[in-house]
Amino acid sequence: MYRYIAIEGNIGAGKTTLATLLARQLGARLVLEEFADNPFLSRFYAEPERYAFPLELAFLADRYKQLKDLVATPDLFAQPVITDYLLIKSRLFARINLADAEYELFARIYDAMEVHLPQPDVLIFLHAPVATLQEHIRRRGRAYEQDIRDHYLERVSSMYDQYISTLACPVIIIDTSRYDFAAEGRQLNSLLALLSTTLKATKHYLNS
Repeated sequence: MYRYIAIEGNIGAGKTTLATLLARQLGARLVLEEFADNPFLSRFYAEPERYAFPLELAFLADRYKQLKDLVATPDLFAQPVITDYLLIKSRLFARINLADAEYELFARIYDAMEVHLPQPDVLIFLHAPVATLQEHIRRRGRAYEQDIRDHYLERVSSMYDQYISTLACPVIIIDTSRYDFAAEGRQLNSLLALLSTTLKATKHYLNS
């Protein structure tokens, strides 16, 4: 069994839902991003240019601390670990949200932190068209997300696609416009079966 499974994807892709379901099925330790504690999040959506830099720094610090604390735990790999994010999320969103000079500074800070964290044994990447993401965002009802524009989600998707193309670990790509893991047990079983195999360091597409 893989010891460290990470789940990534765009806003509203279903990362937390799938991470929670997988952790329950695999008896894994679940690590969820603590995004709600970021004091700049709602301000960023109201005034993105003013609050982008403190938002991204706060996210980076919080994500790094959470993952670093996990690494520091002696029994880290006594049971599998599933996270609903990777630290790279900070760099990808910073590239979109920050001006060039701010991003260059941010990237230097990120690079100093990233080397201290382990990479996942397998990454599950959740892809969905913008219409599906917007529907998920609408349904979960977070007030500060309701005005997210299609163009922004498209840019995030593009950044993730570029990142995925560079990876040298197994990546399972799932189209969440076709899969509803919470409602359809057979689909979750298909993913569990795939995770029970030894995957090559390439892209794998889930087929139910």
